[in-house]
Amino acid sequence: MTVTVTPRPTGHPGYSQTLPRQPESAAETRRLVRTALAAWRMDGLVADAVTVASELVANSVEHARCASIRVIVGRPTANTVRLGVVDRSKVLPVLRTEFTGVPLRGRGLLIVDRLTTRWGTELYPWGKQVWGELWVEGR
Repeated sequence: MTVTVTPRPTGHPGYSQTLPRQPESAAETRRLVRTALAAWRMDGLVADAVTVASELVANSVEHARCASIRVIVGRPTANTVRLGVVDRSKVLPVLRTEFTGVPLRGRGLLIVDRLTTRWGTELYPWGKQVWGELWVEGR
């Protein structure tokens, strides 16, 4: 799949890629995140960023009902990295804080909540984007 690089007003390009809605797309997502962070010289965010992006992809793979997803990596400010996954589902994600049962499922948004400065959902007429932001000092 082709990576799109888009100029942004902050002076830092945004990166995006459309991927199949399948678990294997998490690996391609991690590569995209590493590429963007290396270009921005923000290697210190890699571990948290790839975890957040992987969890967002996993959530979309599990709950969306479309053939593809779009992964977006951007810098809305000099100190902020935003990781987003767009799909065609209008079902909002739910942050769960209580877990019962053996399967380790349903903890992705809790991980996103803990690793990001903030996260949220943007609704579109045809679907949504779930995103998380990481903040770095001194940029």
